[in-house]
Amino acid sequence: MREQIPTTGAPPRRFGLNDLLVAELRAVLGDRLSTSAAVREHHSRGESYLPPAPPDAVVFPESTDEVQQIVTICARHRAPMVPFGAGTSLEGHVAALEGGVSIDLSRMTRILRTSPEDMDVTVEAGVTHRQLNRHLRTTGLFFSVDPGADATIGGMAATRASGTTAVRYGTMRENVLALTVVLADGRVITTGSRARKSSAGYDLTRVFVGSEGTLGVITEATVRLHGVPEAASAATCAFATIEGAVQTVITTIQLGIPVARIELLDDVQMDAVNRHSGLDCAVAPTLFLEFHGASERSVAEQAEAVGQIAAEHGGRDFRWTTDADDRARLWKARHDSYFAVLALRPGALAITTDVCVPISRLAECIIETKGDLAASSLTVPLIGHAGDGNFHLIYLIDPNDAKEMDEAKRLNERMVLRALAMGGTCTGEHGVGYGKMKFLEAEHGEGLNVMRQIKRALDPHNLMNPGKMVRV
Repeated sequence: MREQIPTTGAPPRRFGLNDLLVAELRAVLGDRLSTSAAVREHHSRGESYLPPAPPDAVVFPESTDEVQQIVTICARHRAPMVPFGAGTSLEGHVAALEGGVSIDLSRMTRILRTSPEDMDVTVEAGVTHRQLNRHLRTTGLFFSVDPGADATIGGMAATRASGTTAVRYGTMRENVLALTVVLADGRVITTGSRARKSSAGYDLTRVFVGSEGTLGVITEATVRLHGVPEAASAATCAFATIEGAVQTVITTIQLGIPVARIELLDDVQMDAVNRHSGLDCAVAPTLFLEFHGASERSVAEQAEAVGQIAAEHGGRDFRWTTDADDRARLWKARHDSYFAVLALRPGALAITTDVCVPISRLAECIIETKGDLAASSLTVPLIGHAGDGNFHLIYLIDPNDAKEMDEAKRLNERMVLRALAMGGTCTGEHGVGYGKMKFLEAEHGEGLNVMRQIKRALDPHNLMNPGKMVRV
């Protein structure tokens, strides 16, 4: 008998594993099928605060052909399926809300083709972005999308991931050229091509980029590569006000300065980063920047130009460097900001959320949001990809205090509705999962019904990651 895992707080389940389904899957996978409690618990959540929901079984395919066989078997038994990559998602994407089978793609790690001349590469879905960049080290190219966590390329495509370099190099939307997808009925399709442009038919690649596993299982991806810059520099600059920092960002982008990263950390976040990573930055709203160019002179010119802009908007102590070790230390501190925040309140539960607004409304949105936070007793650092108008909050709450949880949810809802009223979105890069589903109608209106129609057309039995993105 399978071990049972408590699912307190999770939605009711509709599926119960049957012996025939297990036997058919085991015939394909052998011991790469597990129903153990430990494995199922590991696949019950990502890095989300939302309640876990374990699958009934976990499978570990090693090829598109095996994924096709798994999906065909599950479809025949009407078993829900939840694709799983590295488990780094933040809005409950991988929770098996209705039970069923978790399809763990982490063993599909082959890099199938590299074309330095065309600046693209085709990989299996389980390849992580760090693995891919290690593979590319000798080519003079790199894969630019960096969400911070070592996520899989398939998961990044499924959630339309981005990160610190999106302001220059784009998100997964811009960097995915083609996909191989197993549909809910077991058919395998290839979307897009390696051509840099096409007018042939619907853009199916963009349908699946950001679909969060609700329309099919992404098994392979062809992604765009970029040249490693000849020179790079990094800078920090503190500001007296959030407005000054954001106005510096707006002016920098309007003047066409090709900044590669431009990150905003508020005073609470900077205090945490200083303590955790040993930086000596001012405890004030601060920009972290990076510049890429063809020569040392070009990155110096970019840094000097932004330094002048910052000074006009209350920036102080503008520091920049081309030293590789100093740059690595700075960006490691930025990527470790989540762990720095956790150290502010040991034992606290971290609820991470994000919104994105037109950059012209970013300062206004942040100031109003911080006004809400100032009236609250919660510790809530702010960090953002300022060049994209995208910012994140991390609520630190006592997991045993229902009032604190309610307060975090109330503040988050106010922030999301504020962003929507400013022409923004409920999530710039975390995705919807089931954590932000309730905001989609306000954001998309009738468009949400079109999404439901697409879902019904491709997955009429609602087997692909049910309970996420759209309810049908």
